[in-house]
Amino acid sequence: MNITPLVWTITIAVTIAFFVYEFFAHVRKPHEPTIGESARWSAFYIGLALLFGVGIGVVADWRYGGEYFAGYLTEKALSIDNLFVFLIVMTGFAVPKIYQQKVLMIGIVIALILRGGFIAVGAALIENFSWIFYIFGALLLFLAYRQAFSSHESDPSKGRFMTFVRRHLAVTDEYHEDKLTVRKNGKRFVTPMLLTIVAIGFVDLIFAVDSIPAIYGLTEEAYIVFTANAFALMGLRQLFFLIGGLLERLVYLAQGLAVILAFIGVKLVLHAMHVNELPFINGGEPMLWAPEIPIWFSLLFIAATIAVATVASLIKTRRDPGKTDRDEVRGEQVTTAKDADAERSGDSRR
Repeated sequence: MNITPLVWTITIAVTIAFFVYEFFAHVRKPHEPTIGESARWSAFYIGLALLFGVGIGVVADWRYGGEYFAGYLTEKALSIDNLFVFLIVMTGFAVPKIYQQKVLMIGIVIALILRGGFIAVGAALIENFSWIFYIFGALLLFLAYRQAFSSHESDPSKGRFMTFVRRHLAVTDEYHEDKLTVRKNGKRFVTPMLLTIVAIGFVDLIFAVDSIPAIYGLTEEAYIVFTANAFALMGLRQLFFLIGGLLERLVYLAQGLAVILAFIGVKLVLHAMHVNELPFINGGEPMLWAPEIPIWFSLLFIAATIAVATVASLIKTRRDPGKTDRDEVRGEQVTTAKDADAERSGDSRR
Protein backbone atom coordinates (compact mmCIF):
# COMPACT_ATOMS: atom_id res chain seq x y z
CA MET A 1 0.00 0.00 0.00
CA ASN A 2 1.19 3.47 -0.85
CA ILE A 3 -0.12 5.61 2.00
CA THR A 4 0.80 9.26 1.54
CA PRO A 5 1.43 11.65 4.45
CA LEU A 6 -1.84 13.38 3.52
CA VAL A 7 -3.82 10.15 3.99
CA TRP A 8 -2.11 9.55 7.34
CA THR A 9 -2.88 13.12 8.43
CA ILE A 10 -6.55 12.84 7.44
CA THR A 11 -6.90 9.44 9.15
CA ILE A 12 -5.38 10.65 12.42
CA ALA A 13 -7.42 13.88 12.31
CA VAL A 14 -10.68 11.98 11.77
CA THR A 15 -9.81 9.57 14.59
CA ILE A 16 -9.17 12.49 16.95
CA ALA A 17 -12.41 14.14 15.83
CA PHE A 18 -14.41 11.01 16.70
CA PHE A 19 -12.96 10.87 20.20
CA VAL A 20 -13.52 14.61 20.75
CA TYR A 21 -17.13 14.25 19.63
CA GLU A 22 -17.59 11.22 21.88
CA PHE A 23 -16.27 13.15 24.86
CA PHE A 24 -18.41 16.26 24.44
CA ALA A 25 -21.56 14.45 23.23
CA HIS A 26 -21.64 11.45 25.59
CA VAL A 27 -18.95 11.52 28.25
CA ARG A 28 -18.59 15.09 29.45
CA LYS A 29 -21.90 14.98 31.32
CA PRO A 30 -21.66 12.10 33.83
CA HIS A 31 -24.36 9.47 33.33
CA GLU A 32 -24.79 5.72 33.10
CA PRO A 33 -25.40 4.75 29.45
CA THR A 34 -28.58 2.81 28.73
CA ILE A 35 -28.55 -0.52 26.91
CA GLY A 36 -30.20 1.17 23.92
CA GLU A 37 -27.58 3.91 23.73
CA SER A 38 -24.73 1.42 24.02
CA ALA A 39 -26.26 -0.90 21.41
CA ARG A 40 -26.81 1.90 18.87
CA TRP A 41 -23.28 3.26 19.14
CA SER A 42 -21.72 -0.22 19.19
CA ALA A 43 -23.56 -1.06 15.98
CA PHE A 44 -22.48 2.27 14.48
CA TYR A 45 -18.79 1.72 15.16
CA ILE A 46 -18.82 -1.91 14.06
CA GLY A 47 -20.65 -0.92 10.87
CA LEU A 48 -18.16 1.91 10.29
CA ALA A 49 -15.23 -0.49 10.79
CA LEU A 50 -16.69 -2.98 8.30
CA LEU A 51 -17.40 -0.21 5.78
CA PHE A 52 -13.82 1.02 6.11
CA GLY A 53 -12.55 -2.49 5.37
CA VAL A 54 -14.68 -2.66 2.23
CA GLY A 55 -13.26 0.73 1.24
CA ILE A 56 -9.69 -0.57 1.59
CA GLY A 57 -10.58 -3.59 -0.55
CA VAL A 58 -12.16 -1.48 -3.30
CA VAL A 59 -9.63 1.39 -3.35
CA ALA A 60 -6.39 -0.50 -2.65
CA ASP A 61 -6.70 -4.24 -3.12
CA TRP A 62 -8.80 -7.02 -1.59
CA ARG A 63 -5.63 -8.62 -0.28
CA TYR A 64 -5.23 -5.56 1.95
CA GLY A 65 -8.95 -5.64 2.68
CA GLY A 66 -8.60 -9.23 3.90
CA GLU A 67 -5.60 -8.27 6.05
CA TYR A 68 -7.62 -5.44 7.61
CA PHE A 69 -10.60 -7.66 8.42
CA ALA A 70 -8.36 -10.37 9.91
CA GLY A 71 -6.57 -7.74 11.99
CA TYR A 72 -9.79 -6.07 13.09
CA LEU A 73 -11.35 -9.39 14.13
CA THR A 74 -8.25 -10.28 16.14
CA GLU A 75 -8.08 -6.87 17.85
CA LYS A 76 -11.81 -6.94 18.61
CA ALA A 77 -11.61 -10.40 20.15
CA LEU A 78 -8.61 -9.36 22.28
CA SER A 79 -10.38 -6.16 23.33
CA ILE A 80 -13.41 -8.13 24.56
CA ASP A 81 -11.08 -10.12 26.79
CA ASN A 82 -9.66 -6.81 28.01
CA LEU A 83 -13.13 -5.74 29.09
CA PHE A 84 -13.21 -8.29 31.89
CA VAL A 85 -10.00 -6.82 33.34
CA PHE A 86 -11.51 -3.34 32.96
CA LEU A 87 -14.49 -4.56 34.98
CA ILE A 88 -12.20 -5.74 37.77
CA VAL A 89 -10.34 -2.41 37.73
CA MET A 90 -13.60 -0.44 37.91
CA THR A 91 -14.99 -2.46 40.79
CA GLY A 92 -11.63 -2.64 42.55
CA PHE A 93 -11.55 1.16 42.67
CA ALA A 94 -15.32 1.27 43.38
CA VAL A 95 -15.92 3.73 40.53
CA PRO A 96 -19.52 5.07 40.60
CA LYS A 97 -21.36 3.94 37.47
CA ILE A 98 -22.05 7.49 36.25
CA TYR A 99 -18.28 8.12 35.99
CA GLN A 100 -17.23 4.79 34.49
CA GLN A 101 -17.51 5.82 30.85
CA LYS A 102 -15.31 8.87 31.43
CA VAL A 103 -12.65 6.61 32.95
CA LEU A 104 -12.89 4.26 29.98
CA MET A 105 -12.81 7.09 27.45
CA ILE A 106 -9.67 8.74 28.80
CA GLY A 107 -7.94 5.41 29.42
CA ILE A 108 -8.67 4.25 25.87
CA VAL A 109 -7.33 7.49 24.38
CA ILE A 110 -4.12 7.09 26.39
CA ALA A 111 -3.87 3.47 25.22
CA LEU A 112 -4.34 4.44 21.55
CA ILE A 113 -1.56 7.05 21.80
CA LEU A 114 0.80 4.54 23.39
CA ARG A 115 -0.13 1.84 20.86
CA GLY A 116 0.66 4.34 18.11
CA GLY A 117 4.22 4.39 19.41
CA PHE A 118 4.34 0.58 19.45
CA ILE A 119 3.04 0.46 15.88
CA ALA A 120 5.71 2.91 14.67
CA VAL A 121 8.48 0.93 16.40
CA GLY A 122 7.12 -2.35 15.00
CA ALA A 123 7.01 -0.94 11.47
CA ALA A 124 10.61 0.28 11.73
CA LEU A 125 11.81 -3.10 13.02
CA ILE A 126 10.03 -5.02 10.27
CA GLU A 127 11.38 -2.68 7.61
CA ASN A 128 15.00 -3.11 8.72
CA PHE A 129 15.26 -6.50 10.45
CA SER A 130 13.53 -9.51 8.92
CA TRP A 131 14.64 -11.65 11.88
CA ILE A 132 12.18 -9.73 14.10
CA PHE A 133 9.51 -12.14 12.81
CA TYR A 134 11.24 -14.91 14.77
CA ILE A 135 11.01 -12.77 17.93
CA PHE A 136 7.36 -11.86 17.35
CA GLY A 137 6.46 -15.48 16.59
CA ALA A 138 8.17 -16.82 19.72
CA LEU A 139 6.55 -14.07 21.83
CA LEU A 140 3.08 -14.93 20.54
CA LEU A 141 3.58 -18.65 21.18
CA PHE A 142 4.60 -17.86 24.77
CA LEU A 143 1.65 -15.48 25.20
CA ALA A 144 -0.70 -18.10 23.74
CA TYR A 145 0.42 -20.58 26.40
CA ARG A 146 -0.02 -17.97 29.13
CA GLN A 147 -3.43 -16.94 27.76
CA ALA A 148 -4.67 -20.53 27.75
CA PHE A 149 -3.84 -21.11 31.39
CA SER A 150 -4.22 -17.62 32.86
CA SER A 151 -7.04 -16.31 35.03
CA HIS A 152 -8.31 -12.78 35.52
CA GLU A 153 -8.76 -13.17 39.23
CA SER A 154 -5.97 -10.77 40.24
CA ASP A 155 -7.02 -7.20 40.95
CA PRO A 156 -4.88 -4.65 39.01
CA SER A 157 -5.94 -1.92 41.47
CA LYS A 158 -3.86 -3.71 44.12
CA GLY A 159 -0.92 -4.59 41.87
CA ARG A 160 2.67 -3.45 42.18
CA PHE A 161 2.25 -0.60 39.72
CA MET A 162 -0.64 0.98 41.61
CA THR A 163 1.13 0.38 44.93
CA PHE A 164 4.09 2.34 43.54
CA VAL A 165 1.78 5.16 42.41
CA ARG A 166 0.08 5.38 45.78
CA ARG A 167 3.43 5.44 47.56
CA HIS A 168 4.57 8.49 45.60
CA LEU A 169 1.32 10.44 45.32
CA ALA A 170 -1.04 11.88 47.92
CA VAL A 171 -4.36 10.14 47.26
CA THR A 172 -7.78 10.90 48.73
CA ASP A 173 -9.91 8.04 50.04
CA GLU A 174 -13.11 9.29 48.41
CA TYR A 175 -14.28 10.49 45.01
CA HIS A 176 -14.91 14.19 44.42
CA GLU A 177 -17.41 13.90 41.58
CA ASP A 178 -15.33 13.26 38.43
CA LYS A 179 -12.40 15.48 39.42
CA LEU A 180 -8.91 14.08 38.95
CA THR A 181 -7.27 16.24 41.64
CA VAL A 182 -8.52 18.30 44.60
CA ARG A 183 -6.96 20.78 46.99
CA LYS A 184 -7.41 20.10 50.69
CA ASN A 185 -5.88 22.25 53.44
CA GLY A 186 -3.64 23.92 50.88
CA LYS A 187 -2.26 20.61 49.55
CA ARG A 188 -3.00 19.03 46.17
CA PHE A 189 -4.32 15.45 46.23
CA VAL A 190 -5.12 13.06 43.40
CA THR A 191 -8.45 11.24 43.55
CA PRO A 192 -9.22 7.54 42.95
CA MET A 193 -10.64 8.72 39.61
CA LEU A 194 -7.14 9.57 38.36
CA LEU A 195 -5.72 6.30 39.67
CA THR A 196 -8.41 4.33 37.83
CA ILE A 197 -7.67 6.13 34.55
CA VAL A 198 -3.95 5.41 34.94
CA ALA A 199 -4.71 1.75 35.72
CA ILE A 200 -6.96 1.37 32.65
CA GLY A 201 -4.34 2.92 30.36
CA PHE A 202 -1.56 0.80 31.89
CA VAL A 203 -3.56 -2.43 31.61
CA ASP A 204 -4.41 -1.76 27.96
CA LEU A 205 -0.78 -0.97 27.22
CA ILE A 206 0.18 -4.38 28.64
CA PHE A 207 -2.40 -6.02 26.37
CA ALA A 208 -0.76 -4.24 23.42
CA VAL A 209 2.27 -6.50 23.94
CA ASP A 210 0.30 -9.36 22.40
CA SER A 211 -2.09 -7.45 20.14
CA ILE A 212 0.49 -5.44 18.16
CA PRO A 213 2.77 -8.41 17.30
CA ALA A 214 -0.37 -10.44 16.54
CA ILE A 215 -1.69 -8.02 13.94
CA TYR A 216 1.78 -7.60 12.44
CA GLY A 217 1.59 -11.34 11.89
CA LEU A 218 -1.38 -10.69 9.61
CA THR A 219 -0.15 -7.59 7.78
CA GLU A 220 3.04 -5.61 7.42
CA GLU A 221 1.16 -2.42 6.60
CA ALA A 222 1.40 0.05 9.50
CA TYR A 223 -1.68 1.88 8.19
CA ILE A 224 -3.81 -1.25 8.49
CA VAL A 225 -2.39 -1.98 11.95
CA PHE A 226 -3.26 1.53 13.15
CA THR A 227 -6.77 1.69 11.69
CA ALA A 228 -7.68 -1.82 12.91
CA ASN A 229 -6.55 -0.85 16.42
CA ALA A 230 -8.35 2.50 16.27
CA PHE A 231 -11.66 0.95 15.21
CA ALA A 232 -11.37 -1.82 17.80
CA LEU A 233 -10.81 0.75 20.56
CA MET A 234 -13.42 3.24 19.31
CA GLY A 235 -16.38 1.06 20.22
CA LEU A 236 -14.81 -0.43 23.34
CA ARG A 237 -16.50 1.98 25.76
CA GLN A 238 -19.99 1.21 24.46
CA LEU A 239 -19.23 -2.51 24.34
CA PHE A 240 -18.27 -2.44 28.02
CA PHE A 241 -21.77 -1.35 29.02
CA LEU A 242 -23.53 -3.47 26.39
CA ILE A 243 -22.05 -6.90 27.13
CA GLY A 244 -21.02 -6.45 30.76
CA GLY A 245 -23.49 -9.16 31.79
CA LEU A 246 -22.31 -11.48 29.02
CA LEU A 247 -18.61 -11.38 29.89
CA GLU A 248 -18.83 -14.01 32.61
CA ARG A 249 -20.49 -16.41 30.15
CA LEU A 250 -17.55 -16.37 27.71
CA VAL A 251 -15.70 -19.03 29.69
CA TYR A 252 -13.76 -20.33 26.69
CA LEU A 253 -12.77 -16.93 25.29
CA ALA A 254 -9.26 -17.13 26.77
CA GLN A 255 -8.70 -20.55 25.17
CA GLY A 256 -10.02 -19.27 21.83
CA LEU A 257 -7.67 -16.31 21.95
CA ALA A 258 -4.80 -18.64 22.84
CA VAL A 259 -5.51 -20.67 19.68
CA ILE A 260 -5.54 -17.47 17.58
CA LEU A 261 -2.28 -16.19 19.08
CA ALA A 262 -0.61 -19.59 18.60
CA PHE A 263 -1.81 -19.74 14.98
CA ILE A 264 -0.42 -16.26 14.24
CA GLY A 265 2.80 -17.18 16.07
CA VAL A 266 3.29 -20.19 13.81
CA LYS A 267 2.44 -18.02 10.79
CA LEU A 268 5.13 -15.53 11.81
CA VAL A 269 7.77 -18.22 12.31
CA LEU A 270 6.99 -19.73 8.90
CA HIS A 271 7.24 -16.28 7.32
CA ALA A 272 10.56 -15.67 9.12
CA MET A 273 11.89 -18.96 7.70
CA HIS A 274 10.70 -17.95 4.23
CA VAL A 275 12.65 -14.66 4.34
CA ASN A 276 15.47 -15.89 6.60
CA GLU A 277 18.69 -13.85 6.69
CA LEU A 278 20.22 -15.11 9.95
CA PRO A 279 23.65 -16.65 9.16
CA PHE A 280 23.35 -19.36 11.83
CA ILE A 281 20.03 -20.65 10.42
CA ASN A 282 20.28 -22.54 7.10
CA GLY A 283 23.50 -20.66 6.31
CA GLY A 284 21.64 -17.38 6.05
CA GLU A 285 19.60 -18.61 3.09
CA PRO A 286 15.78 -18.35 2.91
CA MET A 287 13.90 -21.60 3.44
CA LEU A 288 11.60 -21.36 0.47
CA TRP A 289 10.00 -24.70 1.29
CA ALA A 290 8.36 -23.09 4.35
CA PRO A 291 4.70 -22.49 3.42
CA GLU A 292 3.20 -19.00 3.51
CA ILE A 293 -0.29 -19.07 5.05
CA PRO A 294 -2.62 -17.00 2.82
CA ILE A 295 -4.62 -14.18 4.35
CA TRP A 296 -7.97 -15.70 3.32
CA PHE A 297 -7.17 -18.79 5.39
CA SER A 298 -6.08 -16.61 8.34
CA LEU A 299 -9.34 -14.66 8.17
CA LEU A 300 -11.47 -17.82 8.07
CA PHE A 301 -9.47 -19.48 10.85
CA ILE A 302 -9.75 -16.45 13.18
CA ALA A 303 -13.47 -15.99 12.51
CA ALA A 304 -14.17 -19.72 13.00
CA THR A 305 -12.16 -19.85 16.25
CA ILE A 306 -14.03 -16.86 17.70
CA ALA A 307 -17.37 -18.39 16.68
CA VAL A 308 -16.54 -21.81 18.16
CA ALA A 309 -15.27 -20.30 21.43
CA THR A 310 -18.41 -18.15 21.76
CA VAL A 311 -20.89 -20.92 20.97
CA ALA A 312 -19.08 -23.44 23.20
CA SER A 313 -19.03 -20.91 26.05
CA LEU A 314 -22.76 -20.23 25.80
CA ILE A 315 -23.56 -23.96 25.64
CA LYS A 316 -21.33 -24.61 28.64
CA THR A 317 -22.85 -21.88 30.82
CA ARG A 318 -26.39 -22.82 29.80
CA ARG A 319 -25.89 -26.46 30.80
CA ASP A 320 -23.90 -25.72 33.96
CA PRO A 321 -26.28 -24.72 36.78
CA GLY A 322 -23.40 -23.49 38.95
CA LYS A 323 -21.51 -20.24 38.69
CA THR A 324 -18.63 -19.84 36.29
CA ASP A 325 -15.23 -18.78 37.54
CA ARG A 326 -15.83 -15.33 36.10
CA ASP A 327 -19.19 -15.11 37.86
CA GLU A 328 -17.45 -15.65 41.17
CA VAL A 329 -14.77 -13.05 40.52
CA ARG A 330 -17.28 -10.53 39.25
CA GLY A 331 -19.60 -11.17 42.18
CA GLU A 332 -16.81 -10.62 44.69
CA GLN A 333 -15.72 -7.41 42.97
CA VAL A 334 -19.26 -6.01 42.69
CA THR A 335 -19.88 -6.77 46.36
CA THR A 336 -16.72 -4.84 47.23
CA ALA A 337 -17.86 -1.91 45.11
CA LYS A 338 -21.34 -1.91 46.67
CA ASP A 339 -19.87 -1.98 50.18
CA ALA A 340 -17.64 0.96 49.31
CA ASP A 341 -20.59 2.91 47.86
CA ALA A 342 -22.65 2.20 50.96
CA GLU A 343 -19.80 3.35 53.22
CA ARG A 344 -19.43 6.60 51.28
CA SER A 345 -23.18 7.19 51.46
CA GLY A 346 -23.13 6.67 55.21
CA ASP A 347 -20.22 9.09 55.62
CA SER A 348 -22.02 11.77 53.59
CA ARG A 349 -25.17 11.46 55.69
CA ARG A 350 -23.15 11.84 58.86
